[in-house]
Amino acid sequence: MDQGMGRFGSGRAVRRIEDRALLSGAGRFTDDVAPDGQTHLVFLRAPQAHARILSIDPAPALALPGVLAVITGDDLAAAGAKPMLVTLPFKRPDGGALTAPPRPVLAQGHVRFVGEPVAAIIAETLAAARDGAEAVLVEYEELPAVVGLAEAAAPGAPLVWEAAPGNLVAETRYGDAAAAEAGFQAAAHVVSLDLVNQRLAPVSMEPRVVLAEYDAASERITVRMSTQMPSSARDSIADEVLGIPAEKVRVLVGDVGGGFGMKTGIYPEDAVVAFAAKRLGRPVKWAATRLDDFLSALHGRDTESRAELALDAEGKVLAFRVRTLANMGAYPRNPGVAIQLLIGPWVSTSIYDIRTIDLQFTALMTNTAPTGPYRGAGRPEAIYLIERLMDAAARQMRLDPAELRRRNLIDPALMPYTNAMGQTYDSGRFGQVMEQGLKLADWDGFAARAEQSRARGRLRGRGIATFLEWTGGNAFEERVTVAVKGEGEIEVYATTQAMGQGIATSYAQLAVDVFGVPIERIRVVFGDSDRGSGFGSAGSRSLFTAGSAVKVAADRTVDRAKDLASEALEAAAVDLEYREGRIQVAGTDRGIGLFELAAQQPDGRIFIDSSSTVGGPTWPNGTHVCEVEIDPDTGEVEILSYVSANDAGRVVNPLIVEGQIAGGALQGLGQALCEQIIYDPDSGQPLSASFMDYAMPRADMIAGYVTALDQSIPCTTNPLGVKGVGELGTIGATPALVNAVADALARGGHAAAADRLQMPLTPPRVWALLHPGGA
Repeated sequence: MDQGMGRFGSGRAVRRIEDRALLSGAGRFTDDVAPDGQTHLVFLRAPQAHARILSIDPAPALALPGVLAVITGDDLAAAGAKPMLVTLPFKRPDGGALTAPPRPVLAQGHVRFVGEPVAAIIAETLAAARDGAEAVLVEYEELPAVVGLAEAAAPGAPLVWEAAPGNLVAETRYGDAAAAEAGFQAAAHVVSLDLVNQRLAPVSMEPRVVLAEYDAASERITVRMSTQMPSSARDSIADEVLGIPAEKVRVLVGDVGGGFGMKTGIYPEDAVVAFAAKRLGRPVKWAATRLDDFLSALHGRDTESRAELALDAEGKVLAFRVRTLANMGAYPRNPGVAIQLLIGPWVSTSIYDIRTIDLQFTALMTNTAPTGPYRGAGRPEAIYLIERLMDAAARQMRLDPAELRRRNLIDPALMPYTNAMGQTYDSGRFGQVMEQGLKLADWDGFAARAEQSRARGRLRGRGIATFLEWTGGNAFEERVTVAVKGEGEIEVYATTQAMGQGIATSYAQLAVDVFGVPIERIRVVFGDSDRGSGFGSAGSRSLFTAGSAVKVAADRTVDRAKDLASEALEAAAVDLEYREGRIQVAGTDRGIGLFELAAQQPDGRIFIDSSSTVGGPTWPNGTHVCEVEIDPDTGEVEILSYVSANDAGRVVNPLIVEGQIAGGALQGLGQALCEQIIYDPDSGQPLSASFMDYAMPRADMIAGYVTALDQSIPCTTNPLGVKGVGELGTIGATPALVNAVADALARGGHAAAADRLQMPLTPPRVWALLHPGGA
């Protein structure tokens, strides 16, 4: 490959090819599409957290100018629409099946959280639809509501659904309780913390948008939407809700302004829009307001845990015990249940050689919006527990937190290593990465910096998180098509989905590796369920599954081109060489260009439809170190530095990987410092449903940020050797920052307060810990 093309292959810091259109305003999001005859849909939402619906009268709305239709849950049920169900095989403690209410896509009989959609109003204009929503008359009978986990689990608590005693959805237990208890009895040191992972809002730059059109001739519904998983959305809208064959629905996805997990599955609103388009025979668009998303988009986290660690006199962990309550909201969803009852627990022992565990996870319903995937999806919650415990144990034992971790790290000689949850890590040299992180952070020079802060009346602390994460969604097969076109373009279609993470650039770089043509000749395409089915983008799987599939498909395309060229050149395929867009007979000047060969084919292209499978998940890992100062007069926390060393396996594009880790870290810092969805405990009304009340992280929150990538430990389960990193920063940042604040408190004489520390670390909360008497 010549030097010019080599600058755009994998391993190079290529600027993202998708950014020019986005930055110049030429992006094409769902809301940019406005077909002739488009109508507008607005949802009337429940104003109460729990109530019986006594009646719905659409007549006043239908009498308004421009209002075309009002659709209710009864209308959908009469047309054969099905409720959304939880189908996972988890059990209740008594051995009974998981319990969760079927969710109608528009409320029927009851509403169970503020913001639940009750009716859909379709009108000629958005203003008319909003007027119509205000005119629909709904009579409610208010019922008792419960929003907190402890309250939901208490005897006699109001029931979200009468068929779920104790508001209990399901429970999982892992490990050996007797062996763990023996470890605690034999321990020289025991640490125990009550820890909360508060509820978060997945605030993507682009709210949810859905545009549906119905073609009567083909009886097909085309749904344009902002989603991470086009194929799954098609299948769910068609089969799960509307009860029609999947081939009767086509999902198209243009540019996506962020997902963060909230756009992985369908929402009730998506199916309602599709239904409305078919019923009216006209295009129907729903564009969520920011309030719509705060009220009804899947929230993240929301767990409360009692976490305990037993250690011997030298600091070796003897046993690990956790009791977690997880809030599923009013309508549990399959992903949300799996995240808290299974996926998070998979990484609970992290990079530590902990063989004895006793873990219990209980999923509960409350009268709040459902929870589900949110960047990290269970792994941040699990890592937060073990990392807070590690620092608490180090304080108790008067050990350097890094030293305590060293004594418990998994030895590289044990790879592949199967953890106590039965998950196998294929690769990892965790001590090597940790030492890199400590060096970057100047760990040993902290005392001098702390003294400088003390002289200025500030409390300085340092926090460390050493951790790993699981990626892949356990969906390892991926389909990719490659079309080499006679006009000089190579089109790569992948069933994953771009949503701001830069995968079009990474896929193009991998294609350049194989084809050896300028990157401008590679066109990467996503977002059409008619062109291919696949799992989609979630769980940091895109590069290691679909990226690997791009390489495999490109290699197969070159092999196919050689077969075709052998006929054109009258030479055996084994005697042909491919290089930089040209196929040549070895040792001669006889050859043919790749695009010239494509132009000679009957349809003017060389086409490959390729499916391939990787061997398992990836286990990216890192050491993140944060230093903070606290102003004791105000409780304000200032992040002075944030350093991370990361094992991402082989890196296709360092700019993208570093950007993903940095962006994820800032999101994790947002949880630690300021983000929280709050419901009024008595009424169930959301109190933080706008940017007036929900604080977001800012780029200027970090005074100094340094990251390093260790590429010496490739993943062994995929041909690229890459590891997923889209969520890595989020997982490490939260415990690193909270541990830093806890360290600052302890160094300032508030050791007990360090163990009571709960997120978000707002100035009033930190100040109260520093001044327990209110002085």
